[in-house]
Amino acid sequence: MKIELSKNKVLFNNGSTIQEIHPFWLRERVDGEEFLDKGTQQRLFDPSSMNTEIFIKKANIREGFLEIDFNDGVNSKLEIGKIAQEFSKKDTVIKSIKKIKWDSTLSNIKNYKYSENFFESREMYDLLFSFYEYGFVIIKNVPTKDNFIVNFANSIGSVRRTNFGEHFNVRSKSNPNDLAYTTLSLSPHTDNPYRNPVPCIQLLHCIENEVKGGFSTLVDGYSVTEKLKNENSEYYKILSEVKVKFKFIDKSVILEDWSELIHLDENNEFKQVRFSPRLDYVPMLEKDKLDLFYKARKKLSELYNSKRNRIEFRLEPKDLMMMDNYRILHGRTKFDPNEGKRFLQGCYIDFDSTEGKFRHLKRKFKL
Repeated sequence: MKIELSKNKVLFNNGSTIQEIHPFWLRERVDGEEFLDKGTQQRLFDPSSMNTEIFIKKANIREGFLEIDFNDGVNSKLEIGKIAQEFSKKDTVIKSIKKIKWDSTLSNIKNYKYSENFFESREMYDLLFSFYEYGFVIIKNVPTKDNFIVNFANSIGSVRRTNFGEHFNVRSKSNPNDLAYTTLSLSPHTDNPYRNPVPCIQLLHCIENEVKGGFSTLVDGYSVTEKLKNENSEYYKILSEVKVKFKFIDKSVILEDWSELIHLDENNEFKQVRFSPRLDYVPMLEKDKLDLFYKARKKLSELYNSKRNRIEFRLEPKDLMMMDNYRILHGRTKFDPNEGKRFLQGCYIDFDSTEGKFRHLKRKFKL
């Protein structure tokens, strides 16, 4: 891809086609001090109020910069590399990180260790890169006092508050409003499928763990659904087309949202899984279609619950796990409260938190 000039026209050559870049598009991107605030990178002018009859009086390419004189008297130097990047029309930072599929054979999980200045470190950049690859990371040695999970989350982005609060305590209690607050085993599921939007990322911080059971389990929803697509396209198709209702009822709130169990993006590629069989309500459909849907859901559930697709491990005190709630299903094994305490704290953040931190660190370390 390269920028070319022809009779005061700026052209973009991608190797197969050549097209003119609109002069006004270039005029919007002038970045001199009188046009752009260097701290915020926000324009100091309003292009929507300008005369759109802009043309180029003179243009040169010199040392990686495009030098332009516009007819309204503005002269500017634009970095050619930045112009070319915008023509990709794709996220070249986050979306370029390839998801790594995994199952029960995943071993040697890299752990990260919390330390002073952790959130501005190169290790934090590496942690977030790994998070986008695998859908989860584990951080050791995270302080457990004073609800530190909130501080941790807000140091990446901003806590997503829900009706469970800014953070929530995961331990058995009487009259729970969610099965997470019991000693029962929890099958693989995604959190809060009844919300719109669903919280993107969940953090779970182990405060105390004295029991023999209560192991954490994780399943890669991306790997499982891709496997289903390859092995049974009919099941995959109906699960990615039929929307089911997810519903949560509490004393003070009723939350509902509709979604496919396998949600695809505009390119029919993986975007999100929602799975919580205790909370879903399948709509009334033709009998034959429901027959197929129930068979497909059962197969998907079998894959999610298969030992071949899950990893199982013990969270120790000061361990903090961060997982992509759009991709990763989590659960736990049963435990006996008579053996001791098991206390975790959780909270949510959204994707703009990790994305913003990752882009900042990439810029900081010139990566």
